[in-house]
Amino acid sequence: MSDKPKLLIVDDEFNTREALVRFFRRRYETEAAPDGLAAIELLKNHHFDLVLTDLRMPGADGMQVLDAANHAGTPAIVLTAYGSIGDAVKAVKLGAFDFVSKPIKLDVLDQMVQSALSREKHDPAAKPEKRESVKNTPLPDFVAPHGENDPMSRVFETARAVAASRASVLLSGESGTGKEVVAQLIHRESRRKGPFVPVHCAALTSTILESELFGYEKGAFTGAAERRIGKFEQADNGTVFLDEVGEIDAATQVKLLRVLETRSFERVGGIETVHSDFRLVAATNRDLRAMVDAGTFREDLYYRISVIDLELPPLRERRDAIPDLLNHFARYFARENGKAEPRFSKEAMEILQNAAWQGNIRELRNCVESMVVLSNTETLEKSVIPRNVIDNVSRPAAETSTLDLRETEETLIEKALAECNGNRTRAAEKLGISRRTLLRRLAEKK
Repeated sequence: MSDKPKLLIVDDEFNTREALVRFFRRRYETEAAPDGLAAIELLKNHHFDLVLTDLRMPGADGMQVLDAANHAGTPAIVLTAYGSIGDAVKAVKLGAFDFVSKPIKLDVLDQMVQSALSREKHDPAAKPEKRESVKNTPLPDFVAPHGENDPMSRVFETARAVAASRASVLLSGESGTGKEVVAQLIHRESRRKGPFVPVHCAALTSTILESELFGYEKGAFTGAAERRIGKFEQADNGTVFLDEVGEIDAATQVKLLRVLETRSFERVGGIETVHSDFRLVAATNRDLRAMVDAGTFREDLYYRISVIDLELPPLRERRDAIPDLLNHFARYFARENGKAEPRFSKEAMEILQNAAWQGNIRELRNCVESMVVLSNTETLEKSVIPRNVIDNVSRPAAETSTLDLRETEETLIEKALAECNGNRTRAAEKLGISRRTLLRRLAEKK
């Protein structure tokens, strides 16, 4: 009996299948299947340590092979043509370890195979029954969604569901909606024992960002007096959070894609290959899909980082949650400043609940901190509300109806679409919302 890991290679293209068998049989025991049906039969009757499967095949496709592999408890890597990357992303959501696009780069696939086999062999925490949930240990800025009707409920439900997976997550939405808090929640609910490592891409030039991500060797450039470990290396068995990923320049996008495919890289100025098993969570307030269409963001990188795509709603769509948020931050900042737990006056609460909150939760948080610090009493009155918040108060609910607001919104959308000749991307820009939000609004109208 061989001690080598056993690979099942599934592809209906003879040349691809045989090339992969020849490449991997030096280190692994390999078996090949010419189609999905043959692969499913093999999985039913034999043990394999890993499956490499094409997606598009006659008879039974790669999704059916993946389903059979899942039932057998066998990890799978999906091989797919570039034009079918969207299907490969779906496969990862259904449990595939990862995907690689054709034409296949053997060094990329080889590293992926090693990662998959190593994770299965050395990570006992990867078993769901071994994992201990941390959902009852909230983050300092964490506020649970306000009931099932809160749009944030679906976000947190999905975040917790995907936390245990290896899949990359893209968090989109306006600035200040809580993307980093959700990223931290995903990390804390995951099986990973390494650190949560945030990187704020918009604050760094491309050269500095590269050094921050990959690290550098002593003497790599002027001022590099000693070796520095980069964020990817720091996050081994942890999570890298790339905030404002849409601000990364084209050259760095190429390097980032390579790292996500292989989980390996070289430090700036170095030749040693460094491996790191990190999980990626990215965030953006820009419409990356529109950037892909415009050619300013790589499509293959977009698919890599958005296996799970979550859009966080703005605070104006969560008005019922505002009182909970206000009280949470009031208690937090009272403790921080050694004050008794405060409460909001009825007038102050009404004003705050109807404020525009263009900066979303971040603006609300800062407002409450200012009120707590400035107040001389336990009651937070209108007098300590920042002027910029009062100046941006919407009309009270009594003065307008939800129906009127909906009609006004539909009129503005129709007008913007007409003026942009039906171009939804341009219409969204004109309205000051993301393309995804516009598409959601249009779907709600049907």
